[in-house]
Amino acid sequence: MMTTAAIPSTASIWSAPRISMRWWPVFRRNLLVWRKLAIPSVVGHIAEPLITLVAFGYGLGVLIGSVNLNGIAIPYILFLASGSVCTSAMNAASFEALYSAFSRMHVQRTWDGIMNAPVRLDDIVFAEMLWAAFKSLFTSVVILAVMLVLGISHSPMLLLALPLVGLVGLVGITFSCIALIFNALAKSYDFFTYYVTLFLTPTMFLSGVFFPRDQLPVVMRVVSDWLPLTAAVELIRPLFLGQWPAQGLQHLAVLVAYAVVGFWVALALTRKRFKS
Repeated sequence: MMTTAAIPSTASIWSAPRISMRWWPVFRRNLLVWRKLAIPSVVGHIAEPLITLVAFGYGLGVLIGSVNLNGIAIPYILFLASGSVCTSAMNAASFEALYSAFSRMHVQRTWDGIMNAPVRLDDIVFAEMLWAAFKSLFTSVVILAVMLVLGISHSPMLLLALPLVGLVGLVGITFSCIALIFNALAKSYDFFTYYVTLFLTPTMFLSGVFFPRDQLPVVMRVVSDWLPLTAAVELIRPLFLGQWPAQGLQHLAVLVAYAVVGFWVALALTRKRFKS
């Protein structure tokens, strides 16, 4: 049975987050556990994006050649690589905040044990969000390193992409916040199929990762404009080309809005779950 400790019975589930530095021991606990399985975890997170990059980049890249982006012809593998970094951050953060967080919350009851100490639920949810974002950062950095070794991009501005794909930036944080909403609603692992199939997969294909969004129908293009992955791609892809992002403030605002609203909703639903 879930404990209700550290959850005031009179407080609204929608009250402002109460975050203290007690999130750090929770984050550190996840880090220490992950260190024991670091190698298979890293392989699992980077294998799929790298296989996709090699298969599509060097395979379809030979057939497609270059992609016309804003009047500039760029090699398809460079076009795909810049989008793959974003999808890697999205997937790593999402799956950590879904399956791993659900295991700690519901299956292993780790959260219940933590709340027996003077740690609030708000701190736990905040720590889980940062932990998922950190893992997305780690994964993205490894993939970026491989891209540099392969010589896909030599732009010095590429280093500016690092803060955008993980903990310091907003991409990993944004998708971990969204995923935590579904974590709070889930009754079993099967529930996550809805999120992965109906949101993550369409988002990946509509956000300009594999082909320019100019080819989308008008209605789908409008929807695509406000997807969080689109904002991430529009911020990071120009850095691969040695350019500054156009409408950068708008894209940053989209990511911030998703992150803030997503975390608040996720926290409220998690509070509700632990009160019930």
